Amino acid sequence: MTTIHYREIVYDGHTFNAEVVDEQSTFDLQQFAQACGQSPDWILQLIEYDILSVENTPEAHQFMGEDVARARKAYRLQRDFDASLAAVAVMLDLIDEVRQLRKQLKHFH
Repeated sequence: MTTIHYREIVYDGHTFNAEVVDEQSTFDLQQFAQACGQSPDWILQLIEYDILSVENTPEAHQFMGEDVARARKAYRLQRDFDASLAAVAVMLDLIDEVRQLRKQLKHFH
């Protein structure tokens, strides 16, 4: 697994640790929860609300590095907007749709 640790300075003067995870890395449920900074139960809730999709049981699924970014984004949306996971699922779907539409629009120009 390729992981790079670095320090990131945030505008309010606080310094936070940040982690870059290789998108090709795979994680089991426990490793994935740890990489996301959340509990396995919270990850299972993301799966229940279709925020993360798994092809088999979550315990046997190998999560990808790109799933970490989606889970972290879900957490930020939930925290920042005090949103339910159902609302977070809708927000993420809308964000994905806007991204896709912008990509299509670039092809027309």
